[in-house]
Amino acid sequence: MYNLCYRFTGKPHEAEDLTQEVFLRVYRTLASYKAIHGGFTTWMTSVTRNLLIDHYRRTKKDRVTSSLDEEATMAKLEEKASATRRPDQIAVAGELSMQVQRALGKLSPDLREAVILRDLQGLDYKEIQDVLEVPEGTVKSRINRGRIELARLLEQMGVRRE
Repeated sequence: MYNLCYRFTGKPHEAEDLTQEVFLRVYRTLASYKAIHGGFTTWMTSVTRNLLIDHYRRTKKDRVTSSLDEEATMAKLEEKASATRRPDQIAVAGELSMQVQRALGKLSPDLREAVILRDLQGLDYKEIQDVLEVPEGTVKSRINRGRIELARLLEQMGVRRE
């Protein structure tokens, strides 16, 4: 849940707060979970998505580009990697992760959540359909459009495929 919140907001502290709120909502609404409507993970992802939508609407007016301090904090978190990796590999991976996060932040919320759920969270199309409450064709379309837009943004930022 933290990863989903982080990828959507791009801010570690905000993602921590939202993750905590997700678990509070899950606890308060656990009685509303019905197994016949899908798996527990799918239900939790729906709760998270709804919270993220509420948060996005609440903070829409306050949104400003992230400060250098926040980017430095993100870099520190992203650089926590395996001890077997060389420092240059860690630096490149951290920079790439920051660029992907910045590009994700520029996508529309509909495209961003579809790409995050599929490519970063690993949900299958049916699970995403259940979470987003849209037809499977819409899910596939959003993922495809999101990937194309993300690739375009990354190319504009100078990130090349290897």
